[in-house]
Amino acid sequence: MRPITLVEYDPQWPLLFESRIKAIGLVLGHAAEFHHIGSTAIAGLCAKPKLDIDAILPSQDARLDATEHLKGGGFRFHGDLHGADRWTFTRDETPYGTRLYLCLPGNEAHRERLLFRDYLRAHPSLATGYARLKERLAEEANGDWDHYTGGKSDFVADIVRRARAEFASAENVTGK
Repeated sequence: MRPITLVEYDPQWPLLFESRIKAIGLVLGHAAEFHHIGSTAIAGLCAKPKLDIDAILPSQDARLDATEHLKGGGFRFHGDLHGADRWTFTRDETPYGTRLYLCLPGNEAHRERLLFRDYLRAHPSLATGYARLKERLAEEANGDWDHYTGGKSDFVADIVRRARAEFASAENVTGK
């Protein structure tokens, strides 16, 4: 079993994200919309030592083509790991690796990741609670990734539910 490693927040992560998407954009061969997701996208939050990035491609053909470009660019293809129509790629890099997900427009898993990220950004006390949960689970799991990931699922679902309610209310108020 691989140990579950968490690192403290690095204020360089947003800059590293910008650098990585420029490089990935050159490899993809297609225009994409990039989003910094996951814990490295939330100021102050500890994270696994990988930047998580969602890339939205315009079509299935573009995603198939991008897959070949990424494989040739040193990315490992892992398929659709979670059955959410997000194709997963990783690349080991220094000082932090990259986990890239290729999605198509309207992908619900991508939408939920943005809701989760944006809600924790807007509610730092909940982000702090999430960090404590992650640290506790990583210690308890002793390399058991199912325990670590499964232990976060109720928290994540609750935050997504709250985000949907709060952001829907804000849209109703502003008329957006």
